[in-house]
Amino acid sequence: MTATQIDAYQQYSFSAIAGGHPIRHDVYHRGKGAPIVLIQELPGIGQETLRLADKFLAAGFSVYMPHLFGPIGKTSMVGNMTRVLCLRREFSVFSSGKSSPIVDWLRALCRKVRDDTQAAGVGVIGMCLTGNFAISLMGDESVLAAVASQPSMPFHSQEALHMSADEIASTRQRIDTTSAMLAFRFAGDPLCTAKKFNSIDRQFNDGQQRIDLRTLPGKGHSVLTLDFVDETGHPTRQALDAVLAYFGRQLQSG
Repeated sequence: MTATQIDAYQQYSFSAIAGGHPIRHDVYHRGKGAPIVLIQELPGIGQETLRLADKFLAAGFSVYMPHLFGPIGKTSMVGNMTRVLCLRREFSVFSSGKSSPIVDWLRALCRKVRDDTQAAGVGVIGMCLTGNFAISLMGDESVLAAVASQPSMPFHSQEALHMSADEIASTRQRIDTTSAMLAFRFAGDPLCTAKKFNSIDRQFNDGQQRIDLRTLPGKGHSVLTLDFVDETGHPTRQALDAVLAYFGRQLQSG
């Protein structure tokens, strides 16, 4: 199925302070329903990500896609990794015990979207490089639901989290007043391994399931985009169905 292309979206520029510096990125918006902030993964905003956005739009949500790096309409893993490494004021891909400054910008965006739409809160989905960001953002009062798909940072240490102790605490507290968030990975994923999920489990699920950690069979990486198979009963389709149901409960009920 051909994805709705980016020129069908409303484009605007959003600026906020992050890491002590003003940061500006374009945001692409489409739809009129409950808001979801869909954060691009490392390969970029390619056709697979645009098709994922279409799934949310078809389910009655509105989609906000911040464009953080790289081209739109195609993917480039190596090229985009180089771009991210050059954006050192925004991304700290090797840091553990703290998140990247861009999370502050994303947090400001979530608050702006919530206020502009007069919604009770927004949904967030982060993938790969940005998967960890979704966990941090879940700690903000503007976010009612979050999904971390194949959260990979810090890349050099699968046993560490790309979050500060304060972010971990705020996310735990926020989940205790909302609902457990979702996280996905493939069993054979070398970028988001069992050690990463074990680390998340230790930090968040101490007697209470705050993050529902789901491991899919296989050796893929991008659960909802590049490795997604739109067939009934396929593990990736079941994952998407779970995401849609979760966002529906948290954002569309009442």
